[in-house]
Amino acid sequence: MAQINKPTDYFNIVTWSGNSSNPRNITGVGFQPDMVLGKIKSTGGNHYAIDVVRGSGTGTLNTLNTDTSDAEQTNTSGGSTSFGVYTSFDSDGFTVNAGSSSAKNTNESGQTYIAWNWLADNTSGSSNTDGTITSTVSASTTSGFSIVTYTGNGTGGATIGHGLGVAPACVIIKNRTSGTYDWLVYHKALGATKYMALNQTDASTTSAIGWNNTEPSSSVVTLGTANAVNTNSSNYVAYCFAEKKGFSKFGSYTGNGNADGTFIYTGFKPAYVLTKRTDASENWVIQDNKQSPFNPTYDFLLADSSGIPTAGGTPIDLLSNGFKVRTTSTYSNASGGTYIYIAFAENPLVGTNNIPATAR
Repeated sequence: MAQINKPTDYFNIVTWSGNSSNPRNITGVGFQPDMVLGKIKSTGGNHYAIDVVRGSGTGTLNTLNTDTSDAEQTNTSGGSTSFGVYTSFDSDGFTVNAGSSSAKNTNESGQTYIAWNWLADNTSGSSNTDGTITSTVSASTTSGFSIVTYTGNGTGGATIGHGLGVAPACVIIKNRTSGTYDWLVYHKALGATKYMALNQTDASTTSAIGWNNTEPSSSVVTLGTANAVNTNSSNYVAYCFAEKKGFSKFGSYTGNGNADGTFIYTGFKPAYVLTKRTDASENWVIQDNKQSPFNPTYDFLLADSSGIPTAGGTPIDLLSNGFKVRTTSTYSNASGGTYIYIAFAENPLVGTNNIPATAR
C-alpha cells in the first residue's frame, strides 16, 4: 500500500479570527475542500458540516450540525443561529458570511474559529450502483475518504456503494430529512455488531439495527433498520474513511488511569486525534495541532457539545509516530477504560525524502 507523503494535500486545519466582513474568504487550506467541519472556539456554538455532494441550497451550502440530531439546514444566507453560513468551496479554502446574529458561527468580529478540511475528488459526486440502493459518491481512493448520499428503503441488509475500493475503517451516517435521529458511527475496533452516536456521550450499543451485523466490504456498507441509517424515503449522508499508511489510523486502546498514560502508535505525526470511551458514557474529545501548537495539547473541543470546555482537562502529546495520553481524566484515560480513536496525519513517520518526522 502506497504511503501518502504530504498529508496536508488531503486533510488540513485552519483557524481564523472573525471580522464581520461579508462575504469573507478563508484561505490556507492548501486545496479546495470537499468536506468542512467547523466550530466557533471562543464561545458556545454548534459544530457544523458542509460537503460538496449535499451542495448548495439557496445562497448557502447545505449544513448539518454534527453535535445535534437536527435535520439539514437549507435556508438562505440568514439561516438559523445554530448553523454556520458557508457560501462556497474555493481553491484554497471556503467563503463564509458574516454577522453577529445568524452567522455567529462563522465570522463574528471578536470571535475565533476552527475548521477541519478533507479532500475527496472535487466533484459533486457520481452515481454508484454497487449497492442495492443507488448512491451518489465523491471519493478519493488515495486518501481513503468518500462522501456518500442516498435515499433509504427501510430494508435491513440494504447496501450502499462507497467508492473507496477497500473496506472503510469508519463510517458516520446522518438522516438529513429528520431532526429526530442521531449520527450513527461504525468503527472497525467495535465491529459491525455495535454502533455509537457522534452527537451523544453514550457507551457503544450492541444491536443489528445499525449495520445488520455485517462488516463493510471493499465496495459497500451494509445498513440495518435503524431510522438513523435507513428509513424509507429519508435522505442520508455517509462519510466513509479507510485507513491509509502515513495518513489515517482508526484503532483502540485501554486507559491506565495514570498521568504517564498510554502511548498509541499511529505510524505518523498526528495533526488531529478524536477519542471516545466505548464502555461507559463520556464525551468525544477533539485535539489537534492548531488548537494547541505545543505539547501537551491542553486545548480541546467536544464533538458532541456546542460548549467550550475548560482547557487542560485531557492533555495528550502529539509525537512523531503517534500520541501519548498525559492525564488521569476519564475523558481519555480511565483505568481499564476502553477507547476508540480516529487520527489524521500532519507528517508521515518517514517520507519519500527519507527525512523522519520529529516531535513538537
